[in-house]
Amino acid sequence: MTPRPTPAESDAALARLRRQYHFRPGPQGLRAWDVHRLIRLAAALPVVRLPLADIRELDVPYWFSHEGDLPTPRAMVEHVKLMDACDLRWPIILCADGGVMDGMHRVAQALRLGHTHIPAVRFAETPAPDHVGVAPADLPY
Repeated sequence: MTPRPTPAESDAALARLRRQYHFRPGPQGLRAWDVHRLIRLAAALPVVRLPLADIRELDVPYWFSHEGDLPTPRAMVEHVKLMDACDLRWPIILCADGGVMDGMHRVAQALRLGHTHIPAVRFAETPAPDHVGVAPADLPY
């Protein structure tokens, strides 16, 4: 397995990372996790080689599942650009139930390149969301 980036590389990469959120529906409305915070919380978790076949999000409309989020050619090209720019050394982040919280572009790129596994970390307990009931357009970016 390719070595995990060093702490210095991690700090520099996090400073360059665009602000983004992981979203899931919840009983009080849409829940949103700040990906920067998830990365910091997951930094000490052990990395495993996860089979791509175990990633259930590969077979659902992951990126285009929110109202108004349509798979137009322009939107699809933007996701391909993000896939091309990703670094497969960074482990994806899974919640306690195994769902992807960060790294779906890396998952898609690994699949596109014919990989069978990807580095991953998994929370034993899913962290609380940063926002509940806030529309994605109203979050700080």
